[in-house]
Amino acid sequence: MTAEDFGPLEGHTVTVAADGIEIEATLVEIKTGGSALREGGGFALLFQGPAGPGLAQATYQVSHAAIGTQHLFLVPVAKTEEGYQYEAVFT
Repeated sequence: MTAEDFGPLEGHTVTVAADGIEIEATLVEIKTGGSALREGGGFALLFQGPAGPGLAQATYQVSHAAIGTQHLFLVPVAKTEEGYQYEAVFT
């Protein structure tokens, strides 16, 4: 997948699930750039999740009608007033 594949999801809610935990998170930012050997270049996705439950660094099923279900490795990167932020990096 490329950053362009996720472009239509920016500002939209996705379902994040694994091991009986399911949350709704919003794709708030797509950062492109950096060097990468992958087709389409490197990019990162920043998701805003709820205040709880917080998710550990792990691989999750991320689902949305536009992309189906994808397995993404999410890393918690910040806690804001709105909740936790998670990042997926593609290099």
